[in-house]
Amino acid sequence: MSPSIQNASIAAWNDETHVQENRAKYIKKFGQVTPLLQEVLDVSLPDAGFYLWARVDKLTSISDTEYAKRLYAEYNVTVLPGSYLAREANGVNPGQQRIRMALVAEVEECLEAAQRIVAFTRKLAAA
Repeated sequence: MSPSIQNASIAAWNDETHVQENRAKYIKKFGQVTPLLQEVLDVSLPDAGFYLWARVDKLTSISDTEYAKRLYAEYNVTVLPGSYLAREANGVNPGQQRIRMALVAEVEECLEAAQRIVAFTRKLAAA
């Protein structure tokens, strides 16, 4: 490895400021988004990680895949069906009836998406 690449690597690995700033952003996002979603979905703060996992069958009777497709089509919010992220073992897919939400956007966008998810889920429950 060239000395210039080594020096750049050393500088990058020694910078913890951006890590602390990013951690604070995620704490803020999780803290504001989770209570909104808890109104309609079975979701809680993760012990660690960048994602929220929510059960979609608290107020709805549709699959995680159908939930994700319709949420995108009707409310322009993208989530990932949990069943896509696990495989069946002993007749059970642990991701089934869950969605994974990545809170990578800024706080305001995450809150907007959460409000749309709440509205969508309430609409499904009323149907």
